[in-house]
Amino acid sequence: MVKTKSPLLDDVAAQRDALTALCQDLIRIPTLNPPGRDYLEICEMLGDRLRDGGWQVELVRAEGAPGDSDAHPRWNMVARYEGGRPGECVHFNSHHDVVEVGNGWTRDPFGGEIADGRVYGRGACDMKGGLAASVIAAETFIAAHPEFNGAIEISATADEETGGYGGVAYLAERGWFDPDRVQHVIIPEPLNKDRICLGHRGVWWAEIETKGRIAHGSMPFLGDSAVRHMGAVLAEMEESLFPLLASKHTEMPVVPDGARQSTLNINSIHGGEREQDPSYTGLPAPVVPDRCRIVIDRRFLIEESVDEVKAEVRALLERVKATRPSFEYEVRELFEVIPSMTDEDAPVVRSTAAAIETVLGRMPDYVVSPGTYDQKHIDRIGKLKNCIAYGPGILDLAHQPDEWVGIDDMVDSAGVMALVLEELLG
Repeated sequence: MVKTKSPLLDDVAAQRDALTALCQDLIRIPTLNPPGRDYLEICEMLGDRLRDGGWQVELVRAEGAPGDSDAHPRWNMVARYEGGRPGECVHFNSHHDVVEVGNGWTRDPFGGEIADGRVYGRGACDMKGGLAASVIAAETFIAAHPEFNGAIEISATADEETGGYGGVAYLAERGWFDPDRVQHVIIPEPLNKDRICLGHRGVWWAEIETKGRIAHGSMPFLGDSAVRHMGAVLAEMEESLFPLLASKHTEMPVVPDGARQSTLNINSIHGGEREQDPSYTGLPAPVVPDRCRIVIDRRFLIEESVDEVKAEVRALLERVKATRPSFEYEVRELFEVIPSMTDEDAPVVRSTAAAIETVLGRMPDYVVSPGTYDQKHIDRIGKLKNCIAYGPGILDLAHQPDEWVGIDDMVDSAGVMALVLEELLG
């Protein structure tokens, strides 16, 4: 049986220009993180727009959260629209922060330029295009069904790119994602318009420091090089840990395929005296380094426990210690996230899948993200399992030069979101 298109999709298509313009307006606010620029400006812009449409709007500063300061306050916006009858609440959550621009751009990163059916700019794909699509979807649905059941919420939150602790985590800790007030969550991350992201792998970040003893560089035998000790740690990783991780595979539908195994990235390394300012023109001092630090980024699978992940690293360090009599180390845990995956039978998954089939004429792919996003806080802190990521944009374009989002993709995704509202709140 061929599914018929909903009249609501025609209403969404008629908002193409408004959707494009909203995406441009969002891109033109350079919400760079770090340090956390213009968070209040983007929250006020969105809040004013939604308030004019009858939404109840609250601006919430994440006071005391990591990164929050008077110079760069962590502002979030949450808007709620109550329907005419009791029912459940569908919440669209988007982060408003974007990563640094970087090199290689051929267009203005904050110009919102349109070319070849695309909107260009930092954050176009990740994820201001998705934020714009969710706003248009909700506004169009409300216009078509003003007496709908339940409520709709839209949030624009801070700091997802640096862990989300000044955004969704802060809100979740204060009950904004309590299952008694919100029942369905869609995060419009750029996972491609024909895919539903069910969750993400886990992560453990830690800093490993090796200890040594300082001495004159001309007499290194009087000291103990922490850098050489770290070299032994790195060699042991190559010898034993990396092969072990490559042998671990998951049944989670992680994309791309290379992320279906456990991975470890050495995020940074530094040993010896601190790096000088670029304007310094002198030579370094001749000293044996008495400390060396690396930061590791370990991504793990739902089949693994975080305790197992940590034990593997500590066992590696103990093996090195057994072969180096003066070896001393310290491990400082930075943060951890447990893997999360929503069941394919969850209501928001079923509704989104049906909407994708109606809009695109095919069933969606179900995927899991290789990295984490704010679903981790909604799941673990908010205790809300009925959550997915779905939105326009091509994942590979995120954080790249000349980042863009397709206008057709935004319109299609907005249509999917509007149909989900019709299914869940109609």
